[in-house]
Amino acid sequence: MSQPDTATEDPPPLHVASRLHAFNRYELKYLVPVEQAAELRDELGERMDRDLNSPVGGYGVWSLYYDSPELRFYWEKIEGLKFRRKLRIRHYGEPVGVTDDSPVCVEIKQRVNRVTQKRRITLPYGTARRLCDGRELVEHTPKERAFVHEVLDLVVRLNLRPTAMTGYQREALVGRAADTGLRVTFDRRIRGRDRDFHFGQADPENRFTVPPHMSVMEIKVNERTPHWITDLAARRNLSLIRVSKYVQSIEAFGLAPRSAFHLHEADCPPPATSPLDTRLPAHESPVKAGAQ
Repeated sequence: MSQPDTATEDPPPLHVASRLHAFNRYELKYLVPVEQAAELRDELGERMDRDLNSPVGGYGVWSLYYDSPELRFYWEKIEGLKFRRKLRIRHYGEPVGVTDDSPVCVEIKQRVNRVTQKRRITLPYGTARRLCDGRELVEHTPKERAFVHEVLDLVVRLNLRPTAMTGYQREALVGRAADTGLRVTFDRRIRGRDRDFHFGQADPENRFTVPPHMSVMEIKVNERTPHWITDLAARRNLSLIRVSKYVQSIEAFGLAPRSAFHLHEADCPPPATSPLDTRLPAHESPVKAGAQ
């Protein structure tokens, strides 16, 4: 590729925060009914604080995942490779009204043994699409150079393309004092689609990829999980699961055979009465006819 490097010669002023963000952590996931998730959230709230970016009722998280035509990233997850990566563009909030100027995160999520690592850069949506879809070297600062070049290398070398979109409603709690590295999230209404990948798409057709009466509780720590939270999980009879929203979407839409890690609706029977917030809105229809 002969495009010029558009990195600026001088670094940004010290008072300007870098758009590049990176962190490592351990993650534990549990599948719980939404009603139990509300109870857990309230109990955790006695020792944790609500994330300042998490309003009452939570916030939307939408991610567009890229993969090769052979679904390389999907199969790396299924085969349990000790080092694996995923590339995605993520938008926080509802996607309706997203424009080329709206901020999004271009993110590489990778797993190294048991540690989850995330590196991301915040860009205008139009610029993010030029980088990931147009395979253009976009403007960046010297600190962002290595990350931008890594993204560009991945999309060109592996022929990455938009493959699946996921969305859900998230509530987040953060630890206090000695537990400042602790973060617990509750994701519900987990849905997605395998087409119409523009974030600003009007009235896209989504389907639930996890039964709507279930939510994913995720414990995220920098080092050790506090004993009191593992005691809570044991007291509540919570069982660890291996679930990936991306993998769940790939298999739910029939893009790959269902694996041993797939969540089957038959294994998650709904309660006698479903919470109101699990109803499917009019603009989110079930799977289209003919889809697997």
